[in-house]
Amino acid sequence: MECIDLHTHTTASDGTLSPRQLVELAAKSGLRAVAVTDHDNHSGCAEAIAAGAEYNVEVLPGIEISTEQRGSIHVLGYGIDLNSPRLNRMLEDIIRDRDDRNRKIIRRMQEDGLPVEYEELQQRFGAVVGRPHFARVLVELGKAESIPDAFARLVGRGCRYYERRHFLSLQESVDLIREAGGVAVLAHPFQYKLDDSELRSLLHSFMDYGLQGMECRYSGYDAERTHYLEALAEEYGLLKTGGSDFHGENKKHIQLGAGMNGELSVPYEFLQGLKDALAK
Repeated sequence: MECIDLHTHTTASDGTLSPRQLVELAAKSGLRAVAVTDHDNHSGCAEAIAAGAEYNVEVLPGIEISTEQRGSIHVLGYGIDLNSPRLNRMLEDIIRDRDDRNRKIIRRMQEDGLPVEYEELQQRFGAVVGRPHFARVLVELGKAESIPDAFARLVGRGCRYYERRHFLSLQESVDLIREAGGVAVLAHPFQYKLDDSELRSLLHSFMDYGLQGMECRYSGYDAERTHYLEALAEEYGLLKTGGSDFHGENKKHIQLGAGMNGELSVPYEFLQGLKDALAK
């Protein structure tokens, strides 16, 4: 079976491989295709597409948008137009909001005597700095034992170096993706800790907004969970997608295309379903 990975992150958000390095790894891993789905921006897609042509790996441009509805819900957008004016304006707003949030966190860290400068973080990690980057710095400064420890005690919700961001609504996110010619997909459904009736309720609301698919195969999902999600997707007439949520060194336990322990296997037919939907 030809395998793919439809959920990956690069240095354009909080991954540790550049878009080109990600595609090179995909080729070495024997993957036929990958989707680049960085958080709230698509700046790495063009580089990945160019690398895909070189390494003979199909690259689907994408994005992962964080929303605030019934908690934090993530929406994957596939096949988006990278030149969509409205999408790009909204992403610029999101980046400005994150920038304001980051500067507040930096000031708090500096008040605590930590030698952290925002410009240095941007030079090191790129224009889009997020909490995983702050966590790495805190580990390097000896303030945390690991990135999970930094999130649990220092940068997670309610912690000393947590600062709330503003998020788009679920409907706004889906509208942006659809207007940009993309397919909107619910990311990692079990992350939201919903029971069956709650997940069904979310799907009903989401489909009213224009949801077209659901991520059914994901790192750490066993056969029982995968079967449940795939059956649910078929029941609701949703496209099935799957991906590792690869972040490189920021999530060392997740391997591109393979998940945590080799449990992940995403068939090319999932990508073909997306391509068929995009062609309509």
